[in-house]
Amino acid sequence: MIKIITRKYVGKENVYDIGVERDHNFVIKNGLIASNCFNKSHSTAYAYVTYQTAYLKANYPLEYMAALLTANSGDTDKVQKYISTCMSMNIQIEPPDINRSGVDFTPVGGKILFGFSAVRNVGQNAIAATLEARNEGGAFKSLADFCDRVDLRTVNRRTLESLIYCGAFDKIESNRQQLIQDLELVYDWAQSRARDKASGQGNLFDLLGGLSSSNDNKTNNAFETAPKAKPVNDYPPQEKLRLEKELLGFYVSDHPLKALRQVASLLTPINLSQLGEQREDTKLCVVVMLNGVKKVMTKKGDAMAILQIEDLTSQTEAVVFPKTYERISFLLQVDVRLIIWGKLDRRDEQIQLIVEDAEPVETVQMVMVELNPQQAANIEELHRLKTILQEQSGDKEKSKMPVIGIIQTEHSRKLVRLGWQFCVQDARITVQALQNARFPAHLRPLTGG
Repeated sequence: MIKIITRKYVGKENVYDIGVERDHNFVIKNGLIASNCFNKSHSTAYAYVTYQTAYLKANYPLEYMAALLTANSGDTDKVQKYISTCMSMNIQIEPPDINRSGVDFTPVGGKILFGFSAVRNVGQNAIAATLEARNEGGAFKSLADFCDRVDLRTVNRRTLESLIYCGAFDKIESNRQQLIQDLELVYDWAQSRARDKASGQGNLFDLLGGLSSSNDNKTNNAFETAPKAKPVNDYPPQEKLRLEKELLGFYVSDHPLKALRQVASLLTPINLSQLGEQREDTKLCVVVMLNGVKKVMTKKGDAMAILQIEDLTSQTEAVVFPKTYERISFLLQVDVRLIIWGKLDRRDEQIQLIVEDAEPVETVQMVMVELNPQQAANIEELHRLKTILQEQSGDKEKSKMPVIGIIQTEHSRKLVRLGWQFCVQDARITVQALQNARFPAHLRPLTGG
């Protein structure tokens, strides 16, 4: 580290970065001028840190990603990006577990476990009380056992509901709605027991438990006498995921788009986390979850909307202008899976997706055309295919149905998405035209197998 002793004006000079052509204007002792003292030291330090983190990621991926998630737990966008990175590294992220989770993200058994601190409505005092009770008495055997052992003045009803909804009790009881129904009775039961203990009183079961033989390891568990609600069915999968995301900020145990991941990557090679790398006005197609819809009125009184969308990698904002909104407004419902066509817009250093069209993923039909290796290498055959698709493109603004080429060999099967210029307007008519031209073709739903 160099300490600047004096500063001296030496005229106007350009200041250069790494690989300087001339000296920086830092005057040091004896009239000497420090040459590039800042940049070389910092570039070396950054290079060293980069090497260290790359080494850790390559050799200790679980520990590295758990630490990265913990360090950025307050930044929703970064955490979602890192969870997507974990998925690409085949690292599974598990929801919180009342018997295994700690404060932060933790590597456990080849997976990364959500920490209690990442769950909304679960404070530090509640976490400390939970970990203390678990360390003293071992794993919790039921919801009633948990309520009986923790301090309910610290772990309140809202905290317990959050832990149930996010899946923390799933390993004990997978039916979350049953746990919520039981909680109404169990919580009051546990509070009553806590009051009795505080006043020095006990019930008959406590007395019997205290009189049991010291040689008998099968002690009477008081939580087994706790009241239970009538059996109910669990929440539907979509509702479970919605509540889970509400409390964790992410879909963890599953994701509504996960089943579409492979086909979506073929259909939409650009994901939301890569939008910043694209040029303005780039034509895009993305498969997303619709998380929020904000209706806005223009100065002319026309309705438009600002959408909050997400895919498996990130979240962003999309804008639906009046003409498009009038056409697709009925589709814009929260928690709906959509395929969106649009273009990229940069305004005030902010990136937005301008929506030009949208369709529920359940109704999207892809045109699949099969080619053998000889056809794929034959210019005349490819020209014939190109001519048919161009004839079926119709109005370019309305041509959005993708065409996927299947190149089948004896030992492999390769899927290739044809360029935007080959998108067609009517998928069914296109398939018929291809079949008439002796190209094996069929429709495949985006949500199909």
